[in-house]
Amino acid sequence: MAVKKSARASVRASAKPKRKVSGKAKSKPKAKAGPRSKARQPRAQRKLARPQKPVKPKTRAKKKPAAKVSPLAPQSFPELPAVGGVTLGVAAAGIKYKGRTDLLVARMIEGTQAAGIFTTSKTASAPVDWCRANLADGGEGRMLIVNSGNSNAFTGKAGIATVKATASAAAAAGNCRQRDVFIASTGVIGQPMDPAPLVAGIATALAGAAPDRWDEAARAIMTTDTYPKLATRRVRIGGAEVTINGIAKGSGMIAPDLATMLAFIFTDAAIPSKILQTLLMLGARESFNAITVDSDTSTSDTVMAFATGAAMADETPITRAGDPRLREFRQAFDELMLDLAHQVVKDGEGATKFVRIAVSGAQSHQAARRIAMAIGNSPLVKTAIAGEDANWGRIVMAVGKSGEAADRDRLAIRIGGIDVARSGMAVRGYDEAPVARHMKGREIDIEVDVGVGKSSAVVWTCDLTYEYIRINADYRS
Repeated sequence: MAVKKSARASVRASAKPKRKVSGKAKSKPKAKAGPRSKARQPRAQRKLARPQKPVKPKTRAKKKPAAKVSPLAPQSFPELPAVGGVTLGVAAAGIKYKGRTDLLVARMIEGTQAAGIFTTSKTASAPVDWCRANLADGGEGRMLIVNSGNSNAFTGKAGIATVKATASAAAAAGNCRQRDVFIASTGVIGQPMDPAPLVAGIATALAGAAPDRWDEAARAIMTTDTYPKLATRRVRIGGAEVTINGIAKGSGMIAPDLATMLAFIFTDAAIPSKILQTLLMLGARESFNAITVDSDTSTSDTVMAFATGAAMADETPITRAGDPRLREFRQAFDELMLDLAHQVVKDGEGATKFVRIAVSGAQSHQAARRIAMAIGNSPLVKTAIAGEDANWGRIVMAVGKSGEAADRDRLAIRIGGIDVARSGMAVRGYDEAPVARHMKGREIDIEVDVGVGKSSAVVWTCDLTYEYIRINADYRS
């Protein structure tokens, strides 16, 4: 018996121990592996031996096609002369755009006077609030910082912090007070903006600052604009020759007040801030506040003027807006603002027609303006113009919806100088052919007399095309 027991023990000892199986499942018997079987290879080699899925080649994200320059763009752009006491620098800060400048820094001499008007939006941006406060606090115009790509609007405390950090860096760079720093931003609403690129960009821009970088300055503040907007005038105040230069951006979200734009005007005339403010407000009324592209008012609208006084060191100071020496300056100042405002409309997103709407026979200037804006903002009017359709019935509709007084039976309409309707109905023997020819042109002229008074107003707009929809449907991508 002892011999049998030891034999069984030796058999058990020589047998290969069974592999433990988790749970109740039983392992299946493994097939014998050949000499090159995966079962005998290290795990890493077995993994490599498995058939691999074909790897798709990485494709680069398609870049947006560059926007076509508006067909209404100027044939040439003016070369702006230097303005005494102003130097300009730009930088590619990378705020949103890659490979293009998106930051403008303007530095002005001590004593530069500042004036500004801003959006009436109840959701104004942090930079707008900053500029308003600085003007109220008597700030001089020593530094102007403008970025494109992000409007820093609806960004809460983070937006305020970005403005303060920017102002602090600009004040240090310009050796001035923070209240002498003015800031403007344009671009996407509601996205926090890191101040670091702005702060770094200020130093870069100032390193290359010069008095003649106006074209680059105008390009740095563009968003959906297809061309830079510049204007210049040169006039005399007393015995001094002074220069007025202006740059602007704006293409969509354009409607009073102020339209959606940024505009900056610089002069080496010596004009106190209070008088400059008056001139700016009066000039904007018939320019920046008389245009519309799509009826939408921006959170960031800013129009500022800066007067360095560098060209009038030997002149008696201007002390009132009615000074006869300012007559020529005021006219040129107004012309320059209207020039910039027209350029904004002519670069309206997708625009192919520049439209002038003149309303007369209204009860007041304000009523005439509202009627003209009702016409200029009507999608039906604007699409008819885009389609070169002389559908003047849509103009009648727009007058009626304006809410202002109009005598239906005395209403008169002219398109391209041609009588279309008179005494509340189509003119007898109306021939649409000449009106249709006018509608095919680049510039469309509409005149309406509403027959209830003696007041008038003029506004400017553009047509509404498929391209406007494409641009705005794809704006953030």
